[in-house]
Amino acid sequence: MKTLEKIQDWGDHHHPKWLDIFRIALGLVLIWKSIEFILNLNALADFLRETGLTDQIGTSVFLTLLTYLIIALHFIGGIYIALGTRTRLFCLLNLPVLLGAVFLVSLRGNIFKPYSEFWLSLFVLLAIICFFVEGDGYWSIEHKKNHA
Repeated sequence: MKTLEKIQDWGDHHHPKWLDIFRIALGLVLIWKSIEFILNLNALADFLRETGLTDQIGTSVFLTLLTYLIIALHFIGGIYIALGTRTRLFCLLNLPVLLGAVFLVSLRGNIFKPYSEFWLSLFVLLAIICFFVEGDGYWSIEHKKNHA
């Protein structure tokens, strides 16, 4: 637990104000991707059908629940990260989702195609890791609440 507290303390004291703009942008990207995920559920269903994962009813129900969990984590996490409250928690919760996104996109072999989702997923994953360490920042609800 000491290591986590040291990382948190370092992030709280070495957070430049301009980095908050990227935190807000990360939150907005997560919200955008959750809405895009909702609008393109048929693409996910086609991908799962191609892989044969939806052949069993239990697997199909699990993947449906996982899909809605991903949408909720991206949407709610995006709002919280953009506002700067509970940033580390929602970065931690979104970390497995982004790892899965990077892994699944690279499995499809679309890495070097123009406009590949891989690069966006990788950039968001790196930003999630960055803000897990850095925390909320100066322009955040948490900062205002702690200094009020």
